[in-house]
Order: sequence, then structure tokens, then C-alpha cells
Amino acid sequence: MASMTTTAPRRFFTAETWVFLLFVTFLSFLTYFYHYDQPARVFWDENYHIASAQKYLNGVYFMEQHPPLGKLLIALGEKMFHPTVNGADNQYIGTDYASNIPDSFSFVGYRFFSALLGWWTAPILFLIFLLLTRNGLFSTLLSFLYIFDNALIVHIRGAMLEGPLMFFVSLTILFFLLALRWRDEENLFLTACFLFGVSFALALTTKLFALVLVLLLPALLFTLLPQWRKIGNGAGIFFIGFLIFYVTVWQIHFSLGGTINPKLPDNGYYQASQEYKNILAAGTNGSLLNFPIMLRDSIAFVSHYNNGAPRLDLCKADENGSPFYMWPLGARSINYRWETPDGKSYHYLYLQSNPVVWLVSLGGLIVAIALLIGSVLFPLQKPMKHRFLMTVFVGIYICYMIAVSQIQRVLYLYHYFIPLFLTFIILALVIMELERFARWKITTNAKTISLFILAGLIFASYQFYRPLTYYEPLTDDQFAHRAILPVWELSCVHCTRVNGVAVPSK
Repeated sequence: MASMTTTAPRRFFTAETWVFLLFVTFLSFLTYFYHYDQPARVFWDENYHIASAQKYLNGVYFMEQHPPLGKLLIALGEKMFHPTVNGADNQYIGTDYASNIPDSFSFVGYRFFSALLGWWTAPILFLIFLLLTRNGLFSTLLSFLYIFDNALIVHIRGAMLEGPLMFFVSLTILFFLLALRWRDEENLFLTACFLFGVSFALALTTKLFALVLVLLLPALLFTLLPQWRKIGNGAGIFFIGFLIFYVTVWQIHFSLGGTINPKLPDNGYYQASQEYKNILAAGTNGSLLNFPIMLRDSIAFVSHYNNGAPRLDLCKADENGSPFYMWPLGARSINYRWETPDGKSYHYLYLQSNPVVWLVSLGGLIVAIALLIGSVLFPLQKPMKHRFLMTVFVGIYICYMIAVSQIQRVLYLYHYFIPLFLTFIILALVIMELERFARWKITTNAKTISLFILAGLIFASYQFYRPLTYYEPLTDDQFAHRAILPVWELSCVHCTRVNGVAVPSK
């Protein structure tokens, strides 16, 4: 494919490239990992995930709507640090929602892996940009899209699933691109395919929304036509890597949960079948022979859980969910928590997008779609250089949005993180594709200047919304100045919330 050449500069990694990579890693450390245990207050889904982690730490059986890897990592972080201030880590094994968390509670362990992997997603994204642009400076400046996005930062710094999810999503995309790059080098190609399958398994066992990335596999195999032997080898090694790690993660989950706590739903059985109950009674939940039954019941529980979840109700005054078509604009923001230590100003932890990041990325998506449609309707004299990859990532974005549009239960702004990540890549492809605007030629220098300006705007916007990200004090007037778009529905404590879409019922 002309869009993904296999020839490359002799020295892909120069000393300059290493400097850029270290710079990106350092910046990401400051935004995602530094003081990640602050504020030492529980917010959003941490109540659920801390309760799940404690069940792992105490061998208690449970089922949940999400696959196990993210929660296993939350538990592993607490196991590694195990601050004595938290006692025996069994306060919440009799509930699915940890409440009344004391002020002395430490989040160092519970938040560790989410913040750590959120931090290391930035250098992985840098490598993705480097493969696409072959330019270390471009890759660094494009990495600002992730490093300084307020919504990603505030959510990933918590004991959430999105930190591991975005890390494994980025790895999946990286190994897909490496498999494309190395498709004419047998050993490197098969290694990349194996790691492609492994990273996809890790993403899928973190959150089911990662399933959309399976579309990368047929895209890869398409580039190999008509080399049927290589297609078979590539697909085979991909599935070997996938199955080994998919089964391993789930089996660890099953093996750790053998004790029934009758205080939990359904007397502690979570709608398990009689077959699964017999396995638990016999203590054979660690046997691979019982894996199919346990996995079947766990997947069935997802439907059971979602059937009982609330639907989106835009007329509800305190609704935090939002329809999928509002997500690209950063709507709706979510007030995770607030407090007023001094009685004069307020500290907010808000899921609020960096508007420069989200709107520029949306613009890149629109331009990419226009380029692809235009290339079909009005064939250009010079073929597009990145048409294949642009088609792949735009196609996955559209498929994701179509899929979530069919989900009936309420969804939230952070469910847009995967397609947002895809728009970062699409924007990079658009920048590399554009060579002329009207009569003006777009030179490398012009692109460099434009990316510097974009990076500056991203950083300035990040700083403007920083108080909402790091729980810093704001007065009502300062807060009001940040509520730029009505669809965000940013609302301070004393402000009247204005619904940008519907009129809430009384």
C-alpha cells in the first residue's frame, strides 16, 4: 500500500529523537503522575473499583459489568503499597459501593497503575506519531493533544479503568502500525502480529469498548493480499497471542474469587448458574476445565447488569450522562466532586475537556472525511499518500460511534476517549497529507510553525482549565468565565444549571 511504506530512514531513532521522547515522557509525568494521590478524596467510580479491588485482595467472589484487568491492576497497586493507614483492606468486601471512606484513607496504591499507565501512554503515542510523520519535532508537538487534555488527565489520575484502557489501546495501534511497517520482514512481522494480539487482548479485558479495535486485523490482512500464506501466519500468531492473554487474565480473576459473601447481591452469587455455584462449592474455580462455564456466566452478567442500568434522561435536572453526538464538542462535563475549605472559594474536580484539543481534533476528522470523499468523487492528479490509514482510522471512529448509538443505557463523556484518541491520529495523518491550500503550498516550515502555535494554544487552554483538573480554588466569577460553551453545562455550586439540549423537569 502506498500509504504505509516499508522503506525507512537508516536511523529511525537519532539522538534528537531520544531527546524528544524523554521530553514527552517528562511532561506527561508532570500532568498525569505527579501527586496522583491528590486530592485524597474519592470521586466518581472509585467507590465501585475500590470495593472490587478489596474483593480480589480478600479472595471474595463477585461479578461486574466490566472485564477484570483494570480492577486487577487497581488491586495489585494496593497490594504493592498497602499503606498501613488503610488497615486490612477489607472494609468494603460486603458491598459493591465503598461509602463512608475516612479522611485518612490513602489512594496511593489504588490509583497507582491507572496514573502510571496514563503517564506512559504519552511516549507510546509519540512513537505512533513518529511512525506516521517520521519527524520527532512533529511527534512531540502532536503529543500535546494527549499530555495536556484536562478531561483525560482528571479521569485517568483516579482509580479508574481508562488509564489501563488507553495504554493498551495505544499499544494495540502501535503494534498494528509496526506489523504494517514490517510486513516484508518475516520475523519482525510475526513478532508484531503476536504483540498486536496480546495488546488487543489486554485492552479488551479492561473494557469492552476496545472491541472496535478488532477492525484493525482485517485492515492489516487486506494489505497482504494475495499472499495467503502470510495472511494465515499473521492471523494465526495474532490469535495465539490474543488467546493466551485473554484466557490468562480471566483465569486469574476466576482463581482469586472463591469465597462467597452473602451480604453481596443474590446472596453473594450474582445470578451465577447452578453449574457455577457447584464449581464454587467444590473449590475448583482455579481449574481451566471450568473456564468456559465461568466465562459464559460472567458475560451473561454484563447483559443482566446493563438491563438494570438507568437510561439517559436529558430532562432530569441532575443527569450527568450525554448522547454520543454531543461528545465531540466535550459535552456534557461532569462535576466529580466539590468542597469549600475556606467558605469563600470552591475546589472542583470536573471532567472538562480542553476545548482546543477536542475542537481541533474534530476539525481534523472533518477534513479527513472531506479528503476521502473528495478523492472518490474528484480523483486527484496526485494520489493521496495516507489514504489507506486515513480510511482505517476514520472507519473505526465511525463504527465506534454507530455502535454506541445503539446502546440504550446512559453513557458518559469519558466513553468518547477511544474515538478521541483516534482523532489525534487522524489529525496527524491530515497534517502530513495536506500539501496545498488553494494557491498556497504548505511547506514543512509552515507545518512546523502551525504545530508550535497549536501546541501553545493547547497548553494555554490546559492552564486555563487547570483548577478544575487539580482541585484548585475558584471563585464563582472565575468559574463562570470558564463556562464558554452552553452544551458543556459547566455549573458552579451557586449557579443555576442551564441545560444546553433539553429543559429539565421540575
